[in-house]
Amino acid sequence: MPTPTAGLVVHPDRLLPVDPSVRGLARTLYEAVRDLPLVSPHGHVDPRMLLDDVPFADPAALFVTPDHYVTRLLHASGVPLEDLGVGQGPLDEAAARRAWQLLCTHWSVFRGTPVRYWLESELSELFDVTLRPSAETADAIYDQLASRLATPEYRPRALFDRFRLEVLATTDDPCDDLAVHDALAADPTFGGRVIPTFRPDRYLESAEPGWAEAVRRLGSVADVDTGTYAGWVAAMEARRRYFVEHGARSADHAHVDAGTYPLQPTEAERIYAAALAGTATSDESVALRRHMLLEMARMACDDGLTMTLHTGVLRGHHTPSKLRFGPDTGHDIPLRGDFTEPLRPLLERFGTHPNLNLVLFTLDETVFSRELAPLAGFYPAVYVGAPWWFLDAPDSIRRWRSAITETIGFSRTAGFIDDTRAFCSIPARHDMSRRLDAGFLAQLVAEHRLEEDEAMDTAIDLVAGRAREVFKL
Repeated sequence: MPTPTAGLVVHPDRLLPVDPSVRGLARTLYEAVRDLPLVSPHGHVDPRMLLDDVPFADPAALFVTPDHYVTRLLHASGVPLEDLGVGQGPLDEAAARRAWQLLCTHWSVFRGTPVRYWLESELSELFDVTLRPSAETADAIYDQLASRLATPEYRPRALFDRFRLEVLATTDDPCDDLAVHDALAADPTFGGRVIPTFRPDRYLESAEPGWAEAVRRLGSVADVDTGTYAGWVAAMEARRRYFVEHGARSADHAHVDAGTYPLQPTEAERIYAAALAGTATSDESVALRRHMLLEMARMACDDGLTMTLHTGVLRGHHTPSKLRFGPDTGHDIPLRGDFTEPLRPLLERFGTHPNLNLVLFTLDETVFSRELAPLAGFYPAVYVGAPWWFLDAPDSIRRWRSAITETIGFSRTAGFIDDTRAFCSIPARHDMSRRLDAGFLAQLVAEHRLEEDEAMDTAIDLVAGRAREVFKL
C-alpha cells in the first residue's frame, strides 16, 4: 500500500512507445512540437473568466466541480454529486475542501484513466505538487494549490499566456451579444485571441421545452419575425453573420443523430407552424431538425463557418440528476453511430463545395474505418475529428489513428480538439495528443513506411497546420 507521503511521479517519456528503438525517434519528434503554441478551435471555457481575470476561487472550483470527467467516476464510486459541489455555484471553504478531500480519497478509482493523466500533469507541471493525492495528503495539497491560486502568476490571463494559447474558441448561444468577446478583443492589456463559436442546437430541437420562446427571442435579437419558417431561417442567417463579424470561425452542432433529410418548403412551413403551436409530433420535430441541419450546411457554404458535427449521445441519461444538477453533469451516454446514409443528402448537395469544411466526430469506434474515413477519403468538404469526450484517451486515440490513417492519411484530419470546460487541463490534453502522434509516426518510420523527415513534417503539421487550415484560422 502507498504511504501517505508517496510521491507524484510524472515521467518525461510517458505515453511514448515502449520499444527503445522506436522511443528514441518518438522523443525527437515530440521534442520538436512540445513547445509549439496551442490552437484550441473547440472548447467550453467561459470567456468572462479571462475578461474579469479574477483569481480562481479554490482548488475544487478549478479541478473538481466543473469537470464532468472527474465527477462522473466519483459518482459511480458512491460519491453524491452534491458533495462535490455540482450545480451549487461558488462553494464556501469548508465545502470546497470537502469536494477536494473526496477527490483525493478516491484517487485510486482514476488509475489508468486519462483523467488521472491530465490531473497529474496539471498538479505536477503547473503547481509543482510532489505529493500523491490521498486522504492523508488532501489538505496539504489543497493548501499548496490555494496558495498558488492567490498569486498573480496563477490568474486566468497569466495561465493563458503560460499555456502558449494562440487561439481559444468558446461555445456561444446564437442570441449572445458577444460583448465579452468584444471587450477582450479591445482590451490592450490582453494579447490573446478568444473567438466565439455559433452553437444553435436548442433552436433546432423543436420538441424540447421552451423551444417556441427561444425562437421568438432569436427573432427579437436578429430583428426578424420568426413567426414563419422563412423568418426562422432568416434569423439564423442573420445571427451567423453577426458571429462571423465578431470573429467566429465555426458553427458547432450536437444532436442525437446525423440526419440531414430535406423537406419540401410547404412541409417545412407546416411542421414549423405546428411546432410553434405545440402540436407537432415527435417524428415531425425530428424531421424539422434534420431539415434545418441541412440548411445549416447551406449557410456554411455561404458564410464560410466550419461546420462541426458531434452526434450519437443521449444527453441527460439520468433524468433525476439532470433535473437536480442541470446538464453536462456526467450522465450523457454514447449511442451507436451512423453517418453514411444520414449525411448523404448533405454531401450530395454540398460535399464538393469549395467553401464547406465539415468535421465529423463520433463516440462509436466501429464507424472510424467503416464510415468516417471513407467519407473523408472522397468528399473534399469532410474531415475526421479526433476522438473527444469519452474517447479522448491514449488507447482510443491510438485506435483512431490506426483505423483512419490507412484510408485518409493525416491531411484529412482536423487537428486536436480538447473540448474541455476545465481550463487547466487544456495544455495537458494537447500534450497527450502530441506524445501519441509522435509515437504513431515513429512506429511508421521504424516499419519503413515513412521517412524520418516526412514524420517530422507531419508531426509539426498536426500541431500547427491542421486546425488552422480546417477552422480557417
